Amino acid sequence: MASVCIQIVEGNPHLRSLLGWHLQQAGYWVHQSADLQQARDMFVSRQPHLIILDSELPDGDGLEFCRWLQQQQALILMLSARNTEADIVAGLRAGADDYLTKPFGMQEFLARVEALIRRNRTITAPASLDYGDLKIDLIQRRVRLKNELIDLTPQEFSLLYVLAQAGGAPLSRAELLRKAWPDEIDNHRTVDTHVLSLRKKIEIDPRQPNLIQTVRNVGYRFNVEIVKAHSGLDGGTKARSKSRNRSSVHSLSQAAEN
Repeated sequence: MASVCIQIVEGNPHLRSLLGWHLQQAGYWVHQSADLQQARDMFVSRQPHLIILDSELPDGDGLEFCRWLQQQQALILMLSARNTEADIVAGLRAGADDYLTKPFGMQEFLARVEALIRRNRTITAPASLDYGDLKIDLIQRRVRLKNELIDLTPQEFSLLYVLAQAGGAPLSRAELLRKAWPDEIDNHRTVDTHVLSLRKKIEIDPRQPNLIQTVRNVGYRFNVEIVKAHSGLDGGTKARSKSRNRSSVHSLSQAAEN
C-alpha cells in the first residue's frame, strides 16, 4: 500500500487536510492541491495512481479536469456536494471511477479508495521523481543534482526517496523508519544519523540545511519549494565544476528564502 500515490484536489483546506491525514495514516503517499492549476502541474510531475477530485474548485469546473484526467488513464474518485442522480451520472460520464457525495464518513471514504485500488492491480511505484534540478531514479537507484551524480548509500537513497515522495509534507522519524527501512530495528536515532549523512552530500552547508529541513516536534521534510524555485533556470554547461554548481543552488536557495 505504501507504494500507492494519491493526489487530493480539494478547495476546502480543512477537508483537504483531514483527507490527507487519514490517507497517510492508512499508509498511502499523499500530495495535496487546492485548485486546478496547481492540480494539473502536480499530476504531471508526480503521476499519482489515484486522484481524489472535488467537483467544484475555486478556479474552474472539476468535471472538465476529470475529462482531462480520464485521457491520462488516471483513477478518479470524485467528491461532490451535488447529490442528484443527474449530477452523479454527469460525474461518472466525465470519467470518474467512483462518486462520493458530501458529507461522508471517513470509513466509507477509505473503503472506496481501497476498492478502487483493488480493482486496479497494476499499480506500481513511480519509476522516478523529477523535481527539476533534482532527479531520483528508483529503477537504477541513482540521484542527480544539477546533472551531477550523487554517490549515496542504499540507506541514504531510500531516505531521500521517501522524503521526496512525500512532496514536502513533514514525516515523523517513526514514519521515515517504517517507509525507508521497514526491516530496521525501531531506533529513531538511526533516522537522525542517516539524515546527517545525507545532508553532507546534498547540502551546501549541512549545518544550515535547505533541502532536508528539520520540523520541530515532528521530524523532517523535503523542501520542494527551494528545488522548484530554481528548477527552471539554466544549469549551465557541463564544464562547470561541482563547487560552482552547488554555489548556484545555494545562492538560489537564499534568494528564495528572502
